Amino acid sequence: MTGKLYGVGVGPGDPELVTVKAARLIQEADVIAYHSARHGRSNAKSIAAPYFRDGQIMEQLVYPVTTEDTDDYQGEIDAFYEEAAATLAAHLDAGRTVVVLAAGDPFFYGSYMHMHKRLAHRYEAEVVPGVTSVSGASAVLGTPLVERDEVLTILPGTLPPAELAARIADTDCAAILKLGRTFGNVRQALDEAGRLDGAWYVERATTGRERMAKLADVDPESVPYFSLALLPSGSRPQQQPGGEVVVVGLGPGHHSWLTPEAKRALESADDLVGYTTYLNRVPERPGQTKHASHNQVESERAAFALDLARRGSRVAVVSSGDPGVFAMATAVLEVAAEHSDIPVRVLPGVTAANAVAAKAGAPLGHDYAVISLSDRLKPWDVIAERLEATAKADLVIAIYNPASKARTHQVADMRDLLLKHRSPDTPLVVGRDVGGPEEEIRVLTLGALDPATIDMRCLLIIGSSQTVVTSQGVVFTPRRYPTT
Repeated sequence: MTGKLYGVGVGPGDPELVTVKAARLIQEADVIAYHSARHGRSNAKSIAAPYFRDGQIMEQLVYPVTTEDTDDYQGEIDAFYEEAAATLAAHLDAGRTVVVLAAGDPFFYGSYMHMHKRLAHRYEAEVVPGVTSVSGASAVLGTPLVERDEVLTILPGTLPPAELAARIADTDCAAILKLGRTFGNVRQALDEAGRLDGAWYVERATTGRERMAKLADVDPESVPYFSLALLPSGSRPQQQPGGEVVVVGLGPGHHSWLTPEAKRALESADDLVGYTTYLNRVPERPGQTKHASHNQVESERAAFALDLARRGSRVAVVSSGDPGVFAMATAVLEVAAEHSDIPVRVLPGVTAANAVAAKAGAPLGHDYAVISLSDRLKPWDVIAERLEATAKADLVIAIYNPASKARTHQVADMRDLLLKHRSPDTPLVVGRDVGGPEEEIRVLTLGALDPATIDMRCLLIIGSSQTVVTSQGVVFTPRRYPTT
C-alpha cells in the first residue's frame, strides 16, 4: 500500500501560527521534505522544527540554480523538480507518509505545487492551507488589508514596472511579493501610479527579525527576498476637492480596448456626459449620474459638462475611439477656453482607424492621412481639395464619417476623385462596426467600391501605390518606399 502525500503550509514565520492540523501531520509524518537553496537554510523547516519528532526521515530538496546562475534556468529547475518528485515517490511507494513543508500557504506562490502537479495524480494527496505572508504582514502592520467592497490585488514584483504601475493604479489595495532584487522596479511602479506615499514595507513578518517601514524610506540594498509591499485599506489617494472634466476615449467598441487609465476615470466620475450610444457602453455604477444627448449638440454637451464641474462634480465626457480624433476633446477644449477655471484632461483611446488597420493587417504601416468626409462642419470643396492633395502624395488614407442618411454622394465623389490619381486595383479596406457585435472587415479594390454598401458605421482605408494584399487577404504597407 502506498503512502500519502501532504502539502502543509506552516505560515509566515511564527511557529505558533502553524495550524493545529499542520502541527499534527508534521508530528505524525514518516518523511519531512523541505526546499532550500544551496546554503542549506530553509524557512519552512525552521518554522516547523518545534513539531518534529525523533526518527523522522528528513529530505532536503536543494535548488541547483538561481535565475542569475544559468542561461537555462527553466530547463534546469524543471529537471530538479522531476528528480525531487522521484525522491518523494520512492518514499510513497514504500508506504511512508510524506509531508512537504511550505512557508505560508502551499498553493500561494509556493514550491510544493510543483510536487503536487507531478505526484497528486499517482498518490493520495492532501493540501493543508497556511497563513499567508500577506495576512501576516497586515497583522503585524496593525492595519486592515481590505474593507467592504474594496478590491485587493496580489502582484509579483517580477512584473515589468509599467505593468505593475497600471495594475497598482487600478486597484484599491495591493500586496506585492518577491521583492529583493525587484525592489527598485516596485518602488518605481508605486511612484508612477501615484501610490508611493501610501505604501508600506514589511520584512520577515511574524518572526523575531521582522521590520516595518514606509516603503519610500527603505534602502533598496537592505531588502531581502522575504519581504513585501502593502497598500492597505484606505491607502488609495482621495479625490481632491473641486470639479474637473475628463474626456475619455472608449475605443472603437469592445470593452477590452478600454485603457486602464480610462477605466479608472469612468469609475471615479460623479457624472457621465455623452452621446446616448456611447454612454450605453459604460456600465451602470451606484452613485453616478448619466446625462445622455443626441449626436449633434457637442458644444452644448461640453458646456453642460463644464458647468457640472464648476459645481464640484468629477465629470467624464465619453467619446468613441480617441476623443482627439474627430470627437469630443476639441469641443470641450473650445468651450473650456472661455472657462479657464475648470481643469480639463484628455485620455486617449484606440482609434477606429487603428482598430480597422489591425484587423486587416498593417495598412497604416507607412505615412498616411486621416480625412473626414462629413461636410457638416467644413465645405465639400475643402474636403475634395484635401483628398486630391493626399492622392497625389501617394499617402494611405483613412476615411472617417464616409456616409449618413443625409449625406449620400460623398463616397462616390471621393472614389471618382481618387481614381484620377490611383489605380482601380488600389487595395481598399472597409471596416464596419469594428469591436462591435456586427464587426465586418472587407478587403477589395478602389475600383470595386460600391457606395451603396457604405454607411456611418464604416471606416475606409485606401492604400497607396505600395500597399500589398497577400494571398491570405492580409493588407500591409511596407515601411520602405522605393527610390528612383
